[in-house]
Amino acid sequence: MFLTPAERIADYVARGWWDDITVDDLFQRTVRACGDTLALVDPLNREQLDGRAPEHLAWPQLRDRVERLAGVMLAAGLRKDDVVCVQLPNTVDAVVVFLACARLGLIVSPVVMQYREHELGYILELIDPAAFITIPTFAGHPHGAMAEQLALKRTRMRVLLFGGGGQGDLYSLLEARADPAVATYVADHPTRAGEVLTICWTSGTEATPKGVPRDHNHWILNARIIAESTGMQHGDTLLDPFPLVNIASIGGLVLPWLWVAGRLVLHHPFDLAVFLRQIAAERVTYTIAPPAVLTMLLNQPALAANADLTSLRAIGSGSAPLSPWLIRSWLETHGIQVCNIFGSNEGTSLISSAVDVPDTTERARYFPRWGAMDVHWDGITSRVIRTRLVDPESEEEIVAPGRPGELRIAGAMAFSGYWRSPDMNRAAFDEQGYFRTGDLFEIAGTGTLSRFYRFVGRFKEIIVRGGVNISPAELDDLLVGLPLLKEAATVGVPDQLLGERVAVAVVAKDGATPTLDDITAWLERSNVAIFKRPERLVIVDALPRNAMNKVVRSTLRETVMRQLDLT
Repeated sequence: MFLTPAERIADYVARGWWDDITVDDLFQRTVRACGDTLALVDPLNREQLDGRAPEHLAWPQLRDRVERLAGVMLAAGLRKDDVVCVQLPNTVDAVVVFLACARLGLIVSPVVMQYREHELGYILELIDPAAFITIPTFAGHPHGAMAEQLALKRTRMRVLLFGGGGQGDLYSLLEARADPAVATYVADHPTRAGEVLTICWTSGTEATPKGVPRDHNHWILNARIIAESTGMQHGDTLLDPFPLVNIASIGGLVLPWLWVAGRLVLHHPFDLAVFLRQIAAERVTYTIAPPAVLTMLLNQPALAANADLTSLRAIGSGSAPLSPWLIRSWLETHGIQVCNIFGSNEGTSLISSAVDVPDTTERARYFPRWGAMDVHWDGITSRVIRTRLVDPESEEEIVAPGRPGELRIAGAMAFSGYWRSPDMNRAAFDEQGYFRTGDLFEIAGTGTLSRFYRFVGRFKEIIVRGGVNISPAELDDLLVGLPLLKEAATVGVPDQLLGERVAVAVVAKDGATPTLDDITAWLERSNVAIFKRPERLVIVDALPRNAMNKVVRSTLRETVMRQLDLT
C-alpha cells in the first residue's frame, strides 16, 4: 500500500514506529544528559590526513562547535531546506557539519573522498546544492580547487573550506563566538521529523549514482534498531572506521552513539595498526570490521596478542559472507560476539546477533525473517519492517523453504524513493509498495529454520568492493570510447580482503593489445573515482549476450574467473 508522506508519518507515529523527534532534538537531549563527559574523538593520525592535530571534544564543546558552525552557515546565506554537499574525511569536522545541518533544517548530501568530477558533476546537477564543504587537499588531490571548478558551472553553489587560510577558512570563522541568531532562527523555522535530512549515494545496475533521501524519523529509528539488535549499552564507546557517507556509518554508529549517549571515536583511512591502538587507548566496546580483517586477526594471532581487545564486547561485520568458524573463534578466543549485518541505504535491515541468534553457526548462515507475516520475533525491528520473498520472473510470493527469491522490503525503515528520479522509482517498487532490493534469499528450512532467511546472492549486477557498491553499467559506458577496444564489460571477482574487486573483459580491435594501464589511464582522464577502476583484465573474443543483445554478466564472470584462475 502506497502512502503519501503525511499519511506515512501519521501512521508510523501512531503505531509507535517513529518517535517524531529530529536528530537535533536527540543531540540536544544527549548533551543535557551527559554533562562534561567526553563525546567525540578524532583519528589518532588526523595530522596525516589534513594537517590538524587530533581533537577530543566533551559534549558541551561539541554543542558549542555545532552552534558556531550553524552561525557560520547562516552568515553564508544557507537556509532551511537548502542542500549542502559534503566531501570530508572522517574527522570531528564531518560530525559537526552533520549535526549543524540537522540543527538548521538543511539537507546534507555526503560523498566519498574518492569521487572526482565525473561522479560529482552528475550529483551536483541532481541536488543543486547551495554549498559544497570540503578541505583544500587530501591524499595529494586538490579537492578545494576541484570544488571551485565545479562551482563555476553552477550559479548558486558556494564553496566552503576547512583550512587553506583566507577569509573563507571555516576554521578562522569558527573562532568567532556562537551567533545567538541561531537559536532564534531555529525557533522561527522549526524542522519536522518527517523532513529529509540526508541524501546518500548508491549504485546499482544503472550507470549513474542514485540519491537515497532519508529523514530524521528514519535515522532515529535506525539508531534504536542497531542499539537493540547489537546489544549496545548506555555510555558505550563506539569506533567508527567508515566516513559519514552512508548507512554503515551514519546509521550503524553515529546515530546509535547519540541514542546510547556514549563516545564516538573516528578512524580514517582503514589502518589495522591504528585501529587496534584506538581500541586499546579509548577502551572501545563496539565497532565494525570487514570479515577479511576479522579472519586475518584469527589467522595471525600475534597481531591480536599485541593488542588489548579486552574492552570490546561486540563487533559488527558484513559486506561478505561470514563463516561459523569466524564467529565461534572470536567468541572462544576473545570473548567477543560478532554480529552479522546485512543492510543498504534504501533500508534493508537484517541483523543476526547474539541478542536474537545466540547459536554461532546459525548467526553466520542465517538472518531473522524480521517482518515476515508468518513469523514472530521479539524486539522493535520485527514490528517496524515488512519483508517477503518474490520470484523475480513470475512475481509469485515464495512461502516454501529452499526456493530463492528476491527480498522485498517495506515499513518504517524503507525509504520512499530515489531523489528526483521518477522513472527509476517506478521500477524500484512493486505493486504492493515493497522495495525491490535485488538481493536473493531463501527461507532456510522447516521447523525452527523457517524463522530464518539465508542469503543466496545478488539478482542485480552491482559489484561490492569493500562494502561500496559499484555499477558495472557505469564503467561499461565509459569504456565505449576507448580506441583500442571494440567492446568491454566489467564484473566483480572474489577477493579475500575487499569481498570483490573490479575486473574488465575486453574485445580488442584488430591489431591492438590493450593493457590494464590503458584502461585505468582512460578512466583517469574521465575523472572516475580510483576505487571504481578495474584491477584485473582479460581479453576475450566476444562478450556473451542474450537474445536482447544484453551482456550476460553471470556467464562473463565465469569466463573471467576461469582466465584469472579464480575458480
